[in-house]
Amino acid sequence: MSLTYSAQRLERELGPWRPAGTSGTAYRALADRIRLLLLDGRLPSGTRLPAERELASTLRVSRTTVTGAYAALRAGGYLSSVRGSGSVLSLQGAAAREPGRTTGTRSAGTPEAFRWDLTQSAPPAYAGLAAAYRQALEVLPGFMPEAGLDLGGLPDLRAAVARHYEARGVPTAPDQVMITLGAQHGLRLVAQHVHLPGGRVLIEQPTYPHAIDTFRSLKARLLAVPVDVDGTDVEAVVGLLRAHRPPLAYLMPDFQNPTGSSLTEEERARIALAARSAGTVVIADETTAMLDLDRGPRTPLAAHGENIVSIGSLSKTAWGGMRVGWIRARRDLLESIRLQRRSIDLGTPILEQLTATVLLRDEATMIDARLTRMRAQRDALLAGLAVRFPTWTLPSAPGGLSLWVGLDELSSSALTLAARSEGIALVPGPRFGLDGAFERFIRVPTVVPEAEIDPVLTALARAVRRVADEAPARRRTPASPTVTVV
Repeated sequence: MSLTYSAQRLERELGPWRPAGTSGTAYRALADRIRLLLLDGRLPSGTRLPAERELASTLRVSRTTVTGAYAALRAGGYLSSVRGSGSVLSLQGAAAREPGRTTGTRSAGTPEAFRWDLTQSAPPAYAGLAAAYRQALEVLPGFMPEAGLDLGGLPDLRAAVARHYEARGVPTAPDQVMITLGAQHGLRLVAQHVHLPGGRVLIEQPTYPHAIDTFRSLKARLLAVPVDVDGTDVEAVVGLLRAHRPPLAYLMPDFQNPTGSSLTEEERARIALAARSAGTVVIADETTAMLDLDRGPRTPLAAHGENIVSIGSLSKTAWGGMRVGWIRARRDLLESIRLQRRSIDLGTPILEQLTATVLLRDEATMIDARLTRMRAQRDALLAGLAVRFPTWTLPSAPGGLSLWVGLDELSSSALTLAARSEGIALVPGPRFGLDGAFERFIRVPTVVPEAEIDPVLTALARAVRRVADEAPARRRTPASPTVTVV
């Protein structure tokens, strides 16, 4: 069954799509924005678009503009129209026509293969991962006489996660830990247990796109607080907590995705106190907490109260393909989540849990190896961006796996589409925000191997030139981003 979007809902997803040039380019700009929403997942394949007349009225454009946009999408294989059934978006018909794709370079998690996939801030596997799997396989036979269904997690792994928090200054018992299928799974388990449909959830803006997806699927009303590379607007957090008393909040205290900013110790204490007074459960996403390149350690948010639920995983330190994460929370909350979890899944695979246990026994070695490589990649990427794009705004990036780059006057949506023709898959800035915000930003992951940074930036420079060449003539002014091709 197709998902039908009303004209009003599509207008919200489109954001500021209108071109500043002549009206003759409007239909193509509308088609490009719908195509981008489809390609980055904001409009699922199979979505039924509103009727042309209805959308034209809502967008306050001529019907000819919408008709032209739909025709362009059909010509590209992105839209099929059947009399009596409407117009339905599809990636399948466009797959063979997508430019920039190559063979043999398919990246897991994307429907097409690109030479460079920069849609995910996910590094390759830790060098010691294969050895950890071999050790886990040696002890796996001892677990095979049992059913292998484990809703809470193996005792040894829960104890290892508890020690992880003890070492960071947060007393934790093994029965305060539940093992999950990654941090995203943990987020879903906690959110659906605490949240009531139609209730409010406080989130950062911008934030992790799949967190937005999770809360929207739960029919949440989102309260957004500003965050940038310099930090979170803590006054806004405290004010919204006091005014609305939301049951749930979702924050990334360390190396926030995508901005890379972190809360200070004082800010952590203020937010925790305000949340406790409001009766708000705070989900602290610690997926990137251990990726500290320059800043120095800080105490987890969970140290400031029992209303803080920590979620984490090994996806950034070990490998994204090993789906093991955890929830650290009050015992009574975990027990309630465990009972509800049976309707979703029956636990985390035993082999992956055994492997995670091996890795956490020597977590420091794994983290040190990861950080050494990350520093070199971050420094090389920042240096290359500064040379080629001198008008762009670059963050200091003291940790985490991405750069939140300001593009000056350049549209990240236009750049994302142009980059596909150069073999680069990107995620535009609006994917990280609400209602089309952050069009002038783009997230650049720092996981590109050093040897590939120059080729990537060369291709990106060509994409920027392509955007400038396709812009209306009266938009080509000295204010456009300067590109240095070296």
